[in-house]
Amino acid sequence: MAEKHRRDLLASGRDPASAEARVASRRERLVQAPACIVLCLSMASMDAYPDGERAAGERAMAMQSAALAGGNLLLAAHANRLGACWLCAPLFAPEAVRRALSLPDDWEPQAAIILGEPDTTPADPGRLPLDQVVVWR
Repeated sequence: MAEKHRRDLLASGRDPASAEARVASRRERLVQAPACIVLCLSMASMDAYPDGERAAGERAMAMQSAALAGGNLLLAAHANRLGACWLCAPLFAPEAVRRALSLPDDWEPQAAIILGEPDTTPADPGRLPLDQVVVWR
C-alpha cells in the first residue's frame, strides 16, 4: 500500500522528500495501532439485476452497509473509551490490501479502522448549530 501511495503522491506533483515523509507518517500510524479492522464488501449475497440502474443501487447499498457497520464500530469504541480512527486508504490500494490479508477475491476493501488505548483524551470540539447543518422544509 505504501508503494502505491508514494507513486500517487509523486504523480500528483509532490516533491520526493515530502512524499516520503507523508508515506512514513501514514505507515507509522497504521503499524503502531494495537488493532486494525478492515471493512470489506462482497456482492456475493446481494441481489443481481440485469439493468445498470438497479445493479448500481444494490452496490451502493452494500457500500452503505459496510460504512454503517464501521460507524457503529466507531461508536462502540468511543463507548468503551478506545481511540479509533477511520482510514480510507484501502479504497486507493484495494489489491495491495487484498494480497496482504489474503482476502477472498470477492471481498472489496472499503476502509480500515485502527483502534487502541488513547494516549490523551482530546477536548470536546463541540457541535455546529443545527441551522448550519440541517435544512428545514
